[in-house]
Amino acid sequence: MGGDQEQPVRPEIRVLVYPSGIDLSSSALRFLSGLLRARRLERGIRWRRLPADRQALRVLAHLRCGHTYAQLAAGFGIGIATVYRYVAEAIELLAALAPDLTTAVHTAARKAYLILDGTLLPIDRIAVDRPYYSGKHKKHSMNVQVLVDPFGNLLWASPALPGAVHDIRAARTHGIIDALAQSGVRC
Repeated sequence: MGGDQEQPVRPEIRVLVYPSGIDLSSSALRFLSGLLRARRLERGIRWRRLPADRQALRVLAHLRCGHTYAQLAAGFGIGIATVYRYVAEAIELLAALAPDLTTAVHTAARKAYLILDGTLLPIDRIAVDRPYYSGKHKKHSMNVQVLVDPFGNLLWASPALPGAVHDIRAARTHGIIDALAQSGVRC
């Protein structure tokens, strides 16, 4: 009589879609859409699952609101791998526009002073990844150094290092201190 046992009923999983807003200007969406369209023309890509403006919207939702790839995939009816490719492509395009450290220091040399600060960006990691764990903040994170002018305008952001790296060590690793000293910039 072992075959007559009742199987537990599993609830049906559904994706619930709701309207949401992103506090970004429409010019940011148009700008990123334009970059993506230009990349598609450059590479001769004729078809993608989503048009450039929809791809840009998903990327901005990820960057601004922190939506995960799984959330974006479920919400917009595309695969997680597709979301990953779309986000990686857009970030590559945006990163190519960013100034390098030399350009930022040259711009900073015309300012009265400069602000160098480090920030920790929280990430999802497991306990095994000790280099990413910040003991000061008690969470896994990535350390990013930023150079800002006196008005708070971002001049440069460093590549990310594991969260366990202290700010001064990160600044030395990226060569920020030497670059500022050579240019005579007060920081």
